[in-house]
Amino acid sequence: MGLFNTIVTWAMKYRFSQIERFMNNPHEVQSELLQNLLLSARHTEFGQRYDFRSIETYEQYSNRVPVHTYEQFYPYIERLLKGEQNILWPSEVKWFSKSSGTTNARSKFIPVTPEALDNCHFKGGKDLLSIYINNYPETKIFDGKGLGVGGSHQVNDLDPTASSFYGDVSAVIMQNLPVWAEFIRTPSLQTALMNSWEEKIERMAQEVSKVNVTQIAGVPTWTVLLIQRIVELQGKKNILEVWPSLEVFFHGAVAFGPYRSLFKSLIPSEGMHYWETYNASEGFFGIQDQKDSEELLLMLDYGIYYEFIPVDEIDKENPRALSLEQVELSKNYAMLITTNAGLWRYNIGDTIKFTSKNPYRIKISGRTKHFINAFGEELIVENAEQGIAKACEQTGAIIDNFTAAPIYLQEGKKGGHEWVIEFRKKPDDLGVFTNILDKTLRSINSDYDAKRAKDLALIAPVVHSAPEGTFYNWMKKRGKLGGQNKVPRLSNTREYVEDLLTMIN
Repeated sequence: MGLFNTIVTWAMKYRFSQIERFMNNPHEVQSELLQNLLLSARHTEFGQRYDFRSIETYEQYSNRVPVHTYEQFYPYIERLLKGEQNILWPSEVKWFSKSSGTTNARSKFIPVTPEALDNCHFKGGKDLLSIYINNYPETKIFDGKGLGVGGSHQVNDLDPTASSFYGDVSAVIMQNLPVWAEFIRTPSLQTALMNSWEEKIERMAQEVSKVNVTQIAGVPTWTVLLIQRIVELQGKKNILEVWPSLEVFFHGAVAFGPYRSLFKSLIPSEGMHYWETYNASEGFFGIQDQKDSEELLLMLDYGIYYEFIPVDEIDKENPRALSLEQVELSKNYAMLITTNAGLWRYNIGDTIKFTSKNPYRIKISGRTKHFINAFGEELIVENAEQGIAKACEQTGAIIDNFTAAPIYLQEGKKGGHEWVIEFRKKPDDLGVFTNILDKTLRSINSDYDAKRAKDLALIAPVVHSAPEGTFYNWMKKRGKLGGQNKVPRLSNTREYVEDLLTMIN
């Protein structure tokens, strides 16, 4: 594998020069991309409806084509699911990425075209490795295998021809991987795509423990379960006794901060690297490109044209959107995408903020519908994760999962926030942990601080320590184990918290 490592490393370094092109010419690259997307789709039903043929500028495009939510797009997607073609994009759509539906109660089905697979998802995977190699040129990750912790897929039963499929985006990608990528990954495709998550964890643990794994890619929540099972099966103290050459964990889908201590206990190595990605059902958007940084380089040549809605415009019927060159640093924006999968001015439900404009780097700040704003406190997911991470750091606690919701005002009682946290290692004093969480939120969110002042509108948060396995069993009950499914961190309703408290009690 030494020669193979050398060849692949050289090939990945070549791609980095192309990445530098869009870093140095972001507006030109994005402008060209929009025109190519409009040109490609001009003969589709959607393209004819909005007369793509006559659109020459971004201004014309943004004025003519409305912003779409999933609910507004679904009539088109439903027809694609039933086998119709040339509606949103000219290529035949045979795959759909099934989202966990965290912005609404339903699952979402996102078209995945051949162009989206090749020029976005696969390209993102190659660029992730290219960027990592550029930062660590002496890497040996190709001397072993890459472990992929993914989901599953199935035949689309809405299609009368039974010739299309849907599943977790990770499963769609795995099923369509090029030969070279399949050669460097583990476990077997048959195991990786198993439907039953619990059976899959057991099979994976037995299969991959015999392989020299040098890199892992997956969602932190489910990766932890797999690592723990392997260590248990092998009778080892930690995973490095099984995989001594393990070098990097490529992670995404949820913020890594609250999980960092847990991973360090499972992988006790100062040489272990943690590298973040921003990959969703709708596309591959960002990759960490610097050591020891939480910023993500916005990938601008993946067949995705970006727009950004200021958060105070999100709920308007016709929100004002900004092009890339109009954004400002440190402001929260909802992200709109136009893609080579036929999504046109589509609101993906994520909020981001820019940390740099040369090149364009971002941080994920939350979800447009995942926040708590019952009292004007505007608590976003980023705040919650920072607060949890600080409380863990100062108390030595290690968490597995958490969620929070408002305690609404009642007659004679003030409101507040209620948290359910499952600890892998509990703090010695839950009151101290709660106090640090509260103080951190006050220091980073002025609206929260103002409402907490003298218990004016918000009392101190209430934190429940959930027994081990609570969130796993809750996700299992909801049919959301594994894959891209993730625990909703914040909600403006009490639905999730009440359900969890019922299980605890």
